[in-house]
Amino acid sequence: MSELAYIVIVALISGVGGTGLGGVLGSLFRKSSDNVISLLLSATSGVMIAIVCLELIPEAVHAGSTTMGDAGVLVAGGALVIGVLVVMLLNWVIDRSTRNQVEHTASVNHPSTHDNIDELMHVDHYNEHARQKSARQELWRAGVVIACAIALHNIPEGMSIGASFAIDSVDSVATGLMLAVLIGLHNIPEGMAVAVPLIAGGMSRLKAILLTACSGLPMAVGAVLGLLLGDMGTLGLCCSLGFASGAMLYVVFGEIIPQAILMYRSKVPAFFMIAGVLVGMCLIYL
Repeated sequence: MSELAYIVIVALISGVGGTGLGGVLGSLFRKSSDNVISLLLSATSGVMIAIVCLELIPEAVHAGSTTMGDAGVLVAGGALVIGVLVVMLLNWVIDRSTRNQVEHTASVNHPSTHDNIDELMHVDHYNEHARQKSARQELWRAGVVIACAIALHNIPEGMSIGASFAIDSVDSVATGLMLAVLIGLHNIPEGMAVAVPLIAGGMSRLKAILLTACSGLPMAVGAVLGLLLGDMGTLGLCCSLGFASGAMLYVVFGEIIPQAILMYRSKVPAFFMIAGVLVGMCLIYL
């Protein structure tokens, strides 16, 4: 089996398997507590923060410094900023195209940011069409919007997996596999957050699980991009890891953590996030 095929399979197991498992759990617990999903998102976000800050960014700086010397940190930092801006822009495009189609979010009193997980994943967009008994084509488009919203999370995560395999180190395979497992765990609560409201909105369990699982497919695309860019040399590896790190940091700090706190209005999610960071540290250094 070629390296590319191996990495695609790993990414698919992590992406489709993680979100799909979350969809299955969501279908079994149709009224899953927001508090449970909030704490799961907080803990896995903490692990992701540890991975990005203690593994990916240092590797990006090291790769950049190999080629650019002291300027390597600037290259890694620039790639990180670009990753943040790209995901922000894509999110803005999706939000702008769907905002006025949901009565709640179209209200002048609604905050400029999402105020629940249904909005973040645009599940409310699908359910609004379902309540209005819209044409099948409109429901299909709403499903595509959900997939795109989750793809914005999964593509940079996939890039981090692919780039990790491109690192010139004896531990690159172990690092890539560890990332795939941790990202797969991170995708479980996201899958639950998508499937639960879809089923509550009237979609059959099987369709909800399939849609949720398919939303993890873009991770394979990200893995291929990360590997190809990383294989271009140390500078490409620096840019790939930096971009993926920036995109993941934006998703975690700009979307997932705020949603987790809104779902469980207390300081408990913060402690779970800290616990996740500690778990990530142990996995990296032990």
